[in-house]
Amino acid sequence: MARDALLFIEVTGQRYRFEDFRKSPGTGVPPRAEGFASLRERLNKTAEFFTQLRDEPESAAERELIQVILDALHFISSTDQYSAFGEYVAHVEAGGPPYVVAAFATKEEAEAWLKQLPQPPDSANILIANRYHDVVHDLKAHVLRLPRSRALAYYLAELKKEQPPSAVASFRSLEEATAWLQSQSEPASWAWVLIAGEFYLAAYYRNIHHRALYPLSMSKGYDEKSKETPRQ
Repeated sequence: MARDALLFIEVTGQRYRFEDFRKSPGTGVPPRAEGFASLRERLNKTAEFFTQLRDEPESAAERELIQVILDALHFISSTDQYSAFGEYVAHVEAGGPPYVVAAFATKEEAEAWLKQLPQPPDSANILIANRYHDVVHDLKAHVLRLPRSRALAYYLAELKKEQPPSAVASFRSLEEATAWLQSQSEPASWAWVLIAGEFYLAAYYRNIHHRALYPLSMSKGYDEKSKETPRQ
């Protein structure tokens, strides 16, 4: 839970927001997590565990690391992100593709979205025409870029080894597969499908209600590199 809390803040691009929160975390009572009682309980137990560790005689460096974890847990509860965090944990536990925070048809749409945000995300993934892009936001240098990301290629290469392709459905064309994926009320986070004899990953991003199909051929050449790049 501690690992997921820290990664959630990172992959949703909330690094600057979290840094501001740590400067003045406050002591208010976190909002009640209506409908998320189980998640709230897990967060509370995790916080209790690390509070006990922090109070034991350890080095100053270890205490600081533990405090970062406690601040991350408090940040999620104090900002009432139970729903978003719950969706992220479910996505990770299902082994879904790299997490994304938004999807757009064009780069112009993505750039317009970023410009209207009071605090753009940092170190987050977004989709542009179903292609992964990083949101690179350097607050001090006033830099905001959207370079292409290889996260999906690494993910596909690793998934192919861990879960060898076995299609749950077969289609004659990409259009036919797309219609099938869109017709499902609640697809799995990921599944292998066969389209015109080629394996594809059918992906569903529950947090943004987005569906996409990716050819397994995207992983070609990334099989060895994936050993050095952990999935998120």
